[in-house]
Amino acid sequence: MEIFHFLRIMMDGIPPPKDKHLFIKDLRFEKVKVRIYQPKMSTSGQRRGILYFHGGVGRLGSIRKVCRYFARKTNSVVVSVGYRLAPEYPYPTQFEDCLTATIHFMRTARDYGVDPSRIIVCGDSSGGALTAAVAQALVNRRDVPKLRAQILIYPFLQGVDFNLPSYQQNEGIPVLLKERTVSLGLKYVNADLSAIKNVLQGCHVSEELRLKYQKWLSPDNIPHEFKTRGYTPSTEQPFSEETYKLVKTLLDPVFSPLLSEDSVIAQLPEAFILTCEYDVLRDDGLLYKKRLEDQGVKVTLCHLQEGFHGTIFLICPPPHGKCSTMHHRLTESFRLEKTSTLI
Repeated sequence: MEIFHFLRIMMDGIPPPKDKHLFIKDLRFEKVKVRIYQPKMSTSGQRRGILYFHGGVGRLGSIRKVCRYFARKTNSVVVSVGYRLAPEYPYPTQFEDCLTATIHFMRTARDYGVDPSRIIVCGDSSGGALTAAVAQALVNRRDVPKLRAQILIYPFLQGVDFNLPSYQQNEGIPVLLKERTVSLGLKYVNADLSAIKNVLQGCHVSEELRLKYQKWLSPDNIPHEFKTRGYTPSTEQPFSEETYKLVKTLLDPVFSPLLSEDSVIAQLPEAFILTCEYDVLRDDGLLYKKRLEDQGVKVTLCHLQEGFHGTIFLICPPPHGKCSTMHHRLTESFRLEKTSTLI
């Protein structure tokens, strides 16, 4: 516990420095803390709005640097959502806070110079799961505008299969090792860690659910070029009712948005998905891309062949330094202006 408190202080405990290009304010949307970044440059019309949900498996995280980058480079009003963290605030508090902040911003967008029809939700890693879950929760709402788009940055999207090709290929690659991913996920939903071995083997999924999820989670849905590096199809393990009862929250669509029904997926806004080759979560993004496209939702995929989990924190170079070749490629790949369909 102490290490998480230390990391929180290091990552988010220092007040934001001033920025000559941005107005930065700490506010509350309902009871949710937010930090809002507004460009100082004049504009003839209303700006787009971006709500950002940071990663950190619901327990820590700070995206101050990234939000500055978004606001400056895209001339957008960016809202960093400071959702309450586990374990002090158990799952699904994090999702509820993100949804609350999003609805509040959508209803008050014009107060911040934002066009309500140009609001995007965005997040990285577990924040990508929050992004997808919020977008899904809003599809049947009639009291707020429709989201313009969703941006998922190497998102975690399913707690069913931890033996997909990307999990096998990258199980020992920092920073998100395979076993660590499952362990952090179980801690996030306050599940018993004694189940981790069975979860890694897939024993928490019944035959009935396995058949249901197969059409969405089959490795057959992953393009062949992503399966050429050290992948062996896994064999099914016997179902454990006891394990399922301990970890069934992993199959909740709020935690695993990839498991939502087709009727929800079909109503989602268009998406931009960023995946990294050296990341256990790569295939979650690829599978979600296919699910969206199968339901007629437009998707732009950016795959970083040399990327790894946490790449987003490299998009901001030192103030007086030159970008490396890799950094330049990441910046150009990730720059929102280049994804014209999301503007």
